[in-house]
Amino acid sequence: MKHILLSTGLFILLCSTACNKKAVKLADAKILHDNQDQLTKVIIYDVFTPPVSSRIYLYSSIASYEAIRFDKPGNPSIAEKLNGFKTMPAPEKNKKYNFTLAATAAFFTVVHKVVFSLDSLKGYEQSVFARFKEELEEDVYNRSVAFGDSIGSRVLARAKEDGYTKSRGKPKYLGNQDDPGKWRPTPPDYLDGVEWCWNTMKPVLLDSCSEFKPALPPAYNTDTNSVFYQRAKEVYSIGKNLTDEQKMIAKYWDDNPFVIEHSGHMMFGNKKITPGGHWMGIAAIATQQAKADPVKTAKTYALTAIALYEGFIACWDEKYRSSVVRPVTVINDLIDKSWTPFLQTPPFPEYPSGHSAITAAAATVLTKLYGDRFAFQDTSDLRYIGMQRHFNSFNEAAAEASLSRVYGGIHYMTGVNAGADLGRRVGEHIIQKLKNNGL
Repeated sequence: MKHILLSTGLFILLCSTACNKKAVKLADAKILHDNQDQLTKVIIYDVFTPPVSSRIYLYSSIASYEAIRFDKPGNPSIAEKLNGFKTMPAPEKNKKYNFTLAATAAFFTVVHKVVFSLDSLKGYEQSVFARFKEELEEDVYNRSVAFGDSIGSRVLARAKEDGYTKSRGKPKYLGNQDDPGKWRPTPPDYLDGVEWCWNTMKPVLLDSCSEFKPALPPAYNTDTNSVFYQRAKEVYSIGKNLTDEQKMIAKYWDDNPFVIEHSGHMMFGNKKITPGGHWMGIAAIATQQAKADPVKTAKTYALTAIALYEGFIACWDEKYRSSVVRPVTVINDLIDKSWTPFLQTPPFPEYPSGHSAITAAAATVLTKLYGDRFAFQDTSDLRYIGMQRHFNSFNEAAAEASLSRVYGGIHYMTGVNAGADLGRRVGEHIIQKLKNNGL
């Protein structure tokens, strides 16, 4: 009887171990989500600007997809449809691979070259690769890692030629101090303009950074009946009468990666998720809610990252061409010297709204992938600001994100409308260009 009980206990233990391994099987999309989550944490820690963050998400997500797409027939290369990418490596025929491992290797091959704080990634990487090594035959493990590395290296070859390194040597952009209609550094810290030559970056699907050039913004005019003055007065009036709901919406979508807080003579930085990181988080929520397989998960990340990257290039091109003055400057000059916006004004020109552009671009792509009535609970920012919100569609979320910038006192309505229109056109362009690649 003791032998029977012992055998039964051993059977239960083995079954429990097997079940637990199955629950976290290495081919699961959770690995891809965890990889992205680790990257977002590093982006926040390293305080990358929103445009630069979109570049990091772009190359790492493309590398991940290009490796894992072979796990499921019928998923063509996305990279080979993009500007400047060479033919991607393919796995050897009749050889066994773990493509989730390959995708992880490709992802981190890229990440190692585009972020600073690698020490914070080491523990995670060591643990995830150790799990693969424990589960796989040695030759499969080595072959999969080598394949992923080869894809990551091919993606990085494009990154080296996108203009980023050259852009790091730019002088400071301090705007135009003599023209009242042009941007100049804003309070409280009067920082120089961020990424002012981002339009020199090579797009991946746009023919040029100005392919979808917005209409000209309203001309600066101090006449109280002019369109420009009325838009500034609108921001002022809204800011003076914000409801609790409007304040919450403004805070929720702030996504300013580095807000400098002031307390008396003390200053300290508050790090948060970038607007692009917020939408990569929404992409994660969509794939998990839809129970997307690993290949579609990787594809969703890659296509969302493309939308963000292209959206920033198109938006920043117009920002520094028109160089529109921010509401806080105009309102302090013409309406109320003591007025301050609800949110801290980011250090770059107003027109068009970057939030509006990149959220509309990402929402357009995600709507194509998951439908126009995809309701979801957005918990992307929960761990960072303790807030979450429910949306009935991606476009609803994008519209609220756009309007939040007016509530925050940092954009005119003309800026957010132009940004949203630009982002939609960028998103639609991506869909058209990649209609045979899963869109």
